[in-house]
Amino acid sequence: MTTPLPAPAATATQRLTRTRTRMRRSPAGRGERRSGLMMAAPALILLLLFLVIPVLLAFGLSFTNARLISPNPPRFVGLDNFLRAFTSDPVFLRSMINTFVFAAVVVPVQAGLGLALAVLVNQKVRGVTAFRVIFFVPVVTSIVVVSILWKFMYQSDGLINSFIDTITFGAWQGTAWLNNPSTALGAIIVLSIWQAVGFHMLIWLSGLQTIPEELYEAARMDGASPWQQFTNVTWPGLRSTMVFVLVTITIAALGLFVQIDVMTQGGPVNSTTTLVYHAVRKGYREQETGYGATISLIFFVIVLIIALVQRYLTRDKD
Repeated sequence: MTTPLPAPAATATQRLTRTRTRMRRSPAGRGERRSGLMMAAPALILLLLFLVIPVLLAFGLSFTNARLISPNPPRFVGLDNFLRAFTSDPVFLRSMINTFVFAAVVVPVQAGLGLALAVLVNQKVRGVTAFRVIFFVPVVTSIVVVSILWKFMYQSDGLINSFIDTITFGAWQGTAWLNNPSTALGAIIVLSIWQAVGFHMLIWLSGLQTIPEELYEAARMDGASPWQQFTNVTWPGLRSTMVFVLVTITIAALGLFVQIDVMTQGGPVNSTTTLVYHAVRKGYREQETGYGATISLIFFVIVLIIALVQRYLTRDKD
């Protein structure tokens, strides 16, 4: 007669699973779930009302000819709005180019400048806190207020042209920066970089302060130069910070709207029109809700693709 083998002991994962199952089935577990749902309900309701439902409505409206105010009911038009955007709307194509140009310049310049400022204000010198505050003040200032101030500065008789006239001794009089198609977008790029670089400086600074000082001491003992310390210690330690900074700058750059709306209204001759501004102008000001929803949907897909590509290129290859 053979003795049956004892059943194998349950693993820690199995025991934990059984414990959780018993807790869920108990009255206390059910009460805990109800409490959790009640606490999450306000956030879930707000997300549903202001995110999920608008996205679904925009998706549905993009296939119709709906207008904001019209006696005629919306009619399904299929892909006509998408074909119109890419084939018979030159402003849409121009706004796409402007958006990509703006992002292509702002993302690397703002990220690089923010990192350089973070390295500077991370030094242990007197008065460094004051410099951090100075660089961060434009971030906490309303972008509408900043745009209005810079609009006055960019005028023909504004502060910028007066400064140029002074330092060149009248050799160059400057220009009406926002009224010139060749300089309007560049002027907005300069404003946008100046206004937001302080925020990304703080993000880089928080990443710098997580790198152990012992690594720098070891690098100095090995005779590493400041540049070698940066490339071999600082930059590898900022990898996760770099991913966050790039993603946030890219999304903000692609969603450019306020500066355009306040300073140029898309002009001159659509040289500063962006995808978001064009969608708002079509959907609300010209009351073409269906076509505005189409532009918004195209913009959403573009941002999603760019974010996924960035995530793939900056993934941890280990």
